[in-house]
Amino acid sequence: MVDTRGRVELGTTDAAFEQFVDAVTQRLRRALVATYGVEVGSEACADAIAWGWEQRGRLAAMANPAGYLFRVGQSAARTHLRRERTIDLTARAEARDDTDPRLDDALDALPARQRTVAVLVHGHGFSYAEVAELTGRTVASVRNDLHRAMKQLRHRLEES
Repeated sequence: MVDTRGRVELGTTDAAFEQFVDAVTQRLRRALVATYGVEVGSEACADAIAWGWEQRGRLAAMANPAGYLFRVGQSAARTHLRRERTIDLTARAEARDDTDPRLDDALDALPARQRTVAVLVHGHGFSYAEVAELTGRTVASVRNDLHRAMKQLRHRLEES
């Protein structure tokens, strides 16, 4: 079920939870992958959905269950990253022909919050409101992080 603000509501039945998962999994995975990379982000998404299943009664009572699952995914990702200190940068996705090859390095240099916002807004076409809801932040915070990210990206790409 989608409410008037575009949020997906979670009912109390197993079928309602399955509908909720179908509605939010793709967006949740995109956000976590944008923040933590493909491997860690995908694992974090799976962990968040599994936690949601175990705690579906508690999750149903929340005002923003999708945002809470994002936070659960963030915690799972941080736990995974603490265990796996090495990062394999050779497994990067190939750049499209129309993108600047220096963009990957410039994105890697951004703080995680700014990189997440920039990838979700410009890479995946999310609106500020969608990113704010997904990450549990305000629209103003998302807008500020995007402004700072774009300023740093411009500076890094013009510099090199």
